[in-house]
Amino acid sequence: MATLKAFCRAESLLFKNLAVHRRARLNFASHQLSKTCAYYFSTSSLRGSQFYSNPTEAVKDIPNGATILVGGFGLCGIPENLINSLLKTGVEGLTAVSNNAGVDNFGLGLLLQTKQIKRMISSYVGENAEFERQYLSGELEVELTPQGTLAERIRAGGAGVPAFFTPTGYGTLIQEGGSPIKYNKDGSIAIASEEREVREFNGRHYIMEKAITGDFALIKAWKADKAGNIIFRKTARNFNQPMCKAAKTTIVESQKLYIVLLETNCLTG
Repeated sequence: MATLKAFCRAESLLFKNLAVHRRARLNFASHQLSKTCAYYFSTSSLRGSQFYSNPTEAVKDIPNGATILVGGFGLCGIPENLINSLLKTGVEGLTAVSNNAGVDNFGLGLLLQTKQIKRMISSYVGENAEFERQYLSGELEVELTPQGTLAERIRAGGAGVPAFFTPTGYGTLIQEGGSPIKYNKDGSIAIASEEREVREFNGRHYIMEKAITGDFALIKAWKADKAGNIIFRKTARNFNQPMCKAAKTTIVESQKLYIVLLETNCLTG
């Protein structure tokens, strides 16, 4: 009987120690998981953000010759206050990547009027008469890209994919090269597009398109927090979401707050 009681006490002590050990391991695992999750979200020490109430202060460090990715589709979701602030800084020689260039007196059309944009990479000239005039007179370089291809080139840039293949544009000047990017004043072609590499997959021809990245992204968001999380509102998301991932530095216009971010989390609301 004494032996049985001793055995029961030993068994009880063993299970007690195992339970403590399991709880310790669980706590350790939970601690590790929280640390890991924190790294992938906005509490990472690698992230940095600065907040401004004045949009001009937010864009003042954009230098001459920079490549800027400007969100928006038509006039929906464009960072109009950040664009207006570039007028005040007087930065020149910009390469602007945007679906279109707004209209004559709003959006990127304002920067075209002051000739601060050297090259436009876009899919649509739109109703901007000044855009058309500068292009045809040889004052502006324009790289026209199919809209879906433009979106994927930006997305690929943010994903770290250097190039991809698409059937769009095969058999056209986009594939063959020679599409005018810039005209001379006499109407001859000063700069022409390059010929694209062609490959065949499953009996269909595809052309290679290179990814697009930028020095700065100017985007419009619905909401943003101090950790760098951004929420877009419905169709105003458009090109804004991929652009904020494809630039080295993202400048966000959100309500009356302007944020300069080195890294962002982009969500849809």
